[in-house]
Amino acid sequence: MRPYEERFLWRLDWNLLRTFTVVVERGGVTRAAEFMNLSQPTISSALKRLEETTEKRLLDRRPGHFALTPTGETLYRECVMIFGSISRLPGLMAAAETDVTGHIAIAMTSHVVCPHFDAAMACFNTTYPEVTYSISITDSAEVLSRLRQNQASIGLCLMREDDPLLDDRILFREFFGLFCGPPHRLFGRSDIGIEDVSGERSVSFQTELENGPLYLVRQLRERVNLHPEPHGISANLPEVRRMIITGMGIGALPVHVAWRDLDAGLLWQVPPKDNLPAVEIHFVVNPRRSLNPAETAFVRTIHEMIAQTSLEERTYR
Repeated sequence: MRPYEERFLWRLDWNLLRTFTVVVERGGVTRAAEFMNLSQPTISSALKRLEETTEKRLLDRRPGHFALTPTGETLYRECVMIFGSISRLPGLMAAAETDVTGHIAIAMTSHVVCPHFDAAMACFNTTYPEVTYSISITDSAEVLSRLRQNQASIGLCLMREDDPLLDDRILFREFFGLFCGPPHRLFGRSDIGIEDVSGERSVSFQTELENGPLYLVRQLRERVNLHPEPHGISANLPEVRRMIITGMGIGALPVHVAWRDLDAGLLWQVPPKDNLPAVEIHFVVNPRRSLNPAETAFVRTIHEMIAQTSLEERTYR
């Protein structure tokens, strides 16, 4: 540590970081004062002291205007990481007194269907019955954001490119095909060609439209010349499925997820049925996060499963 960094560390009042974080998250001094049950001058004084300590302007405050400066944005991101770590201290200390207990917070994209992951999780739960879990469903971008901000232990999501701040490994690979529902004019027909699909209304995932991790699925829609403006969009796979089944348009789904609906007569696959786009779901952790014993054991379990099972076996066709 450089001398000036060490001086900063000992001069900094950590309570000022807490006040700064609350001001940012509440969107202003007045709301922060109400939340913390303090006066507005007290909050303003704390912000001034923090800016004096950092020797940087952190907030742009004018009548009717409240925004972070670039320096303030950097400090806020680090504050989120700091308080994420602090909030985990009780669990880490409690877990240290026992064998393998603790809580595992998993954030994942919707409808992850991976028998290998489920089998590993079932074995882990049998081995460590005292471990607790929470699973939240959100879009892939939010999963990665929560991991970066130390708000989740583990993520299962799509990734367009590697993130140097995160450790990601391919959990499984799936293939997307195009489907329609019972109300659609092509439903149940075995004589469909690509020309019959051309120009039809479509539904899509949000990440297709934003050139995100499902860009290959967007290319599949373009390959058969579906209508360029989707009739419906969602970031949630079950809702895309709902729109397809209700006849809003043709949409893409993982083939290994859709087979039950095909068997039940709720979906019908349309061309093309070969050279389908392969999409990879990643198992992601933040190496900067201090893991409790339960998280450490769980990550090790999944990493071992990935290492011991070939990607071909974890490819669901």
